[in-house]
Amino acid sequence: MAKTIVVKQTGSPIRRPKDQLATLKGLGLNKMHKTRELEDTPSVRGMVRKISHMVEIIEEKG
Repeated sequence: MAKTIVVKQTGSPIRRPKDQLATLKGLGLNKMHKTRELEDTPSVRGMVRKISHMVEIIEEKG
């Protein structure tokens, strides 16, 4: 079974650079307090690290 992480959006992309908004959309997050379960890969971890001030990792599975 592949490892997964649950990511929750905690910050607003208003008045943020366009690349941070694009990263949020790439993760499938676009509304406050929305959660997504994503595969735990280096690319996803890098995206989460880039916008760590707007998201939090709730849970790691697997």
